[in-house]
This record gives sequence, C-alpha cells and structure tokens, in this order.
Amino acid sequence: MSNEIDKYADDPLWPILVETVHSIVMYPLHKAYVAERIVNAHPEITPRKLAAAMGISLGEALVILYELKKRL
Repeated sequence: MSNEIDKYADDPLWPILVETVHSIVMYPLHKAYVAERIVNAHPEITPRKLAAAMGISLGEALVILYELKKRL
C-alpha cells in the first residue's frame, strides 16, 4: 500500500472518513469502476491522481484504493 494511504489510514480520524465516504450515493459505483477499469490498467495510481482523473474527493479516492488494495 502506498505511503500516502498509510499516512491517512493510521490517523485516528480514519474511521470517520470511511463512514463519510460510504455515505456517498455514488461510492459503490465509483469503487466498482475503479476496481474494473482503473486499477487493472494503472495498478500504481496514487489517490491524488485518481481523484483528479475521476473528479472525486481525495478522501473518496483514499478509501477506494485502501479497500481495493486490502482485498488483494
């Protein structure tokens, strides 16, 4: 996992960010799209680049990448 994700995931406020991101209506669709299209083509994509490419918040990008990489 990238150092950028680890920096945030170790923060005591991480669970609050995850809960907030999970409440975003489009989150499941964004996560599925990233899993199917983006991570396969660009496995080393950073949260900042993902956020910029998809027009989502950095927080959502962090949670998506964290959860997808945690599955591997």
